[in-house]
Amino acid sequence: MNPETKDSKIQPERDKTDESLRTERKKTDSLVTHEHSEVADNGVGPERARADAALETARAQANQKVDAAPAREAVAKERALGDVILQQERASADEKLDRERNEQAGKLAALLPLERERTDRQLLTERARSDEALGQRDDFMAMVSHDLRNLLSGVLLSATLIAEEASESDEGRRSVAGAERIQRYVARMNRLIGDLVDVASIDAGKLAVRPERGDAGALITEAVEAFANAASEKGISLESGPVERPLVADFDHDRMLQVLANLITNALKFTPRGGQIAVRGGRVGDELHLSVSDTGAGIPGNMLEAVFERFWQVGKNDRRGLGLGLYISRCIVDAHHGKIWVESKLGEGSVFHVELPTASRTG
Repeated sequence: MNPETKDSKIQPERDKTDESLRTERKKTDSLVTHEHSEVADNGVGPERARADAALETARAQANQKVDAAPAREAVAKERALGDVILQQERASADEKLDRERNEQAGKLAALLPLERERTDRQLLTERARSDEALGQRDDFMAMVSHDLRNLLSGVLLSATLIAEEASESDEGRRSVAGAERIQRYVARMNRLIGDLVDVASIDAGKLAVRPERGDAGALITEAVEAFANAASEKGISLESGPVERPLVADFDHDRMLQVLANLITNALKFTPRGGQIAVRGGRVGDELHLSVSDTGAGIPGNMLEAVFERFWQVGKNDRRGLGLGLYISRCIVDAHHGKIWVESKLGEGSVFHVELPTASRTG
């Protein structure tokens, strides 16, 4: 709205109001003078001041009534116009965005089959390379492990002959002690080689497990007897606890012997001199249950799952093995469709549990 037009409309109303206010003021002044002519000037002053204040308030209210309505109307019109313009701009922007999206979607739809085809070709190529590399690694591991074991067999045989031919003298006893150390080192190297070969087989999905009907009680006895000397040398008591006999189940004898050997070896590492290790077996429902308990330092609660991970060590400076034994044991138990876990308290020792189905499962 033109300001001059607005003022021309408002001015007559304002003049009328001013005239009305002046008339009312004159009437008030005349009434006050007539009724209070004998009152001193100091009594008239406050009344007039109050009247003046009332008149000024009335005038301000009148001006507000005159000014506010057109202003609100003008603001409302401006807002309505702005809303219309904003909606038009939004509609135009949305239309442009939809158009760009549709164009982009069309381009992507045309490119997607080509990208998929190229990706599939790359994946097939990388898979072939990976399979070839894994195959070469497995072949290499097989050849190296075979050659190393042949060499170790020769070392072991020589150490055995030295021990057998040693005299009863002090020098002969020293030779026997040295030969026995060599035999222990050879056995350890054989285990490390076997662990590396097993890890390679696990990674390739070729871990061989052939369950057959057998007596788990005899398996426990065999494992305990195999480590009796090692436990005795460390001053640790190793025994088989109460075992049901016969404890018949389907399992791969060599692989499960490997599991028990790994668990006993682990217990020997962390059990101090004077400690105890017990290997037990029994049935829990339809499951075969084996356990290896020790009186070692125990395992923190947040590490009970981590101990079965590959290359797990107690600390970064721990050199007691590669940390593969428990990982391989878990994989062997998984291949038997069983489960393995550990219960432990710091300062009280640990108990490793293994459960296997008494009858083999396929698939």
